[in-house]
Amino acid sequence: MVNVMLAAGIAMAVALLCTPLFIRYLVRHSYGQFIRDDLTHHHVKRGKPTMGGAVIIGAAILGYFGSHAILGILSLTGAFEVTHSRISLSALLVLFLLTGLGVVGFLDDYTKIRKERSLGLTSGQKLLGQTAITVIFALAALLVTDDSGRSPASTAISFVRDTPLDLAFAGPVVAVILFLIWSNILITGASNGVNITDGLDGLATGASVMVFGAYTVIAMWQYNQNCRSIPGPNCYNIPDALDLSVVAAAIAGACFGFLWWNASPAKIIMGDTGSLSLGAALAGMAILTHTQLLLVVLGGLFVIVTMSVIIQVISFKLTGKRVFRMAPLHHHFELLGWAEVTIVARFWIIAGICVAAGLALFYGEWVANL
Repeated sequence: MVNVMLAAGIAMAVALLCTPLFIRYLVRHSYGQFIRDDLTHHHVKRGKPTMGGAVIIGAAILGYFGSHAILGILSLTGAFEVTHSRISLSALLVLFLLTGLGVVGFLDDYTKIRKERSLGLTSGQKLLGQTAITVIFALAALLVTDDSGRSPASTAISFVRDTPLDLAFAGPVVAVILFLIWSNILITGASNGVNITDGLDGLATGASVMVFGAYTVIAMWQYNQNCRSIPGPNCYNIPDALDLSVVAAAIAGACFGFLWWNASPAKIIMGDTGSLSLGAALAGMAILTHTQLLLVVLGGLFVIVTMSVIIQVISFKLTGKRVFRMAPLHHHFELLGWAEVTIVARFWIIAGICVAAGLALFYGEWVANL
């Protein structure tokens, strides 16, 4: 538990203290956000420093490795007894997704700035980058094993734990291919979902704090109920569950510290650098904690906002009419006259309800099987 709290605290402090330094750097180099012309009510944000997701990524990495380093040093000096403090493959894979998709998002943000337009990378270029990172992640998660022969990921489709639906039914080679496709759907969907939601000051950042906080709790519970210590039909066979809790806490802490500067009126925008990386890390947590479909509930706000775009596009293509005044959904409420802070606060409430429902499903399944 100490390493979890330490990782969150370090990451939060780094994000809180370093974001204003990064803001000054961005302002000095004129790295500002471009706004769509049809978003006239957002033109005041044009030129606002962007790419703030770089701070979140850096703070999360420092929080994770910093907590391990401090506890390792204390353990060597005999000042503190540390158990299970090793750096794990599972946590490194989540950080790889966070950083890898952050690079894709950075290239997108930088293209917008350099070409002075609201569109960065093409959809094909962005999809290619997401796919390349996903393939590396998925292969490592499925094929690399620990000393006991366990790999971080499973070919079984999971909800609150692995279900009987296993991709291995098609044979080992086909199972790997299907797992690559399934992982790509999860990671691309989650990263784009957070990206679409990141349209108002603090909206995606605050919601991400809640979902990563939930995964901190889930992974910690899985560690406390692991099959090696507490064998039985209700245990969790999740490699590196404790370290997954540490990395989730580090990302949550980084988002929390960044939110101080990203809340309305935002001093900095996370940009695609942050939104794509956070969504990918959420999908990584879902895959490695074997709670893939539970992410749909925990990240319900991201799903709702993404569905509003899908509904709008389908409706317009089929009928020529729009369901919402503007998509994503938060812009619809802006055009209805809702204040930005009101929308963000109410959407945070929805995000909190979704997280509570997801945790209830996770815990309820465990209680039901006692």
